[in-house]
Amino acid sequence: MAYKGIYKPSKKYSGNPHNVVYRSLWERQTFIWCDQNPEVVSWSSEEVIIPYKSVIDGKIHRYYMDLKIIFENELTLLVEIKPKSQTKKPERKNKTLRKYIQEVKTWGVNASKWDAAYKYAKRKGWKFQIWTEKELNALGIQALPPMGRSRKRGKNKNFGAYKKRTGKYTIHKKNS
Repeated sequence: MAYKGIYKPSKKYSGNPHNVVYRSLWERQTFIWCDQNPEVVSWSSEEVIIPYKSVIDGKIHRYYMDLKIIFENELTLLVEIKPKSQTKKPERKNKTLRKYIQEVKTWGVNASKWDAAYKYAKRKGWKFQIWTEKELNALGIQALPPMGRSRKRGKNKNFGAYKKRTGKYTIHKKNS
């Protein structure tokens, strides 16, 4: 399930602060991490646009990078946030032909984007990285279900622990 919303960034944001859209909970949590990390000097989301040629249709398209992060040590990082499952070449296994073909097309487009992003970053003296759950968790970034709900069932019992750690969110319980 995808989550989308508008994020209100801090003064570290280097793009249009009125149009910061997260398209997943991973992105939202990473935006918060960028705002709160003292080593991040500035960041932007979908402000860097990289042209790429798709291996699927042979046409030139535009790739909007998830993040551009500039750190205190002058490292500039272009970041794509993806679930680990989407960073691997698809296998046929027990899938229908239609589903497998769609996954191959998506993989081909993503591989084209990532190749273009790597080359673009290298030309600029920057780095390009794909952050999956593994990298995000290593940075202390965790995606959470929407407030007060678990993805699988009922109320989210772990959400209060997050609030205690961060002081960021509150849950209003209904009187029953």
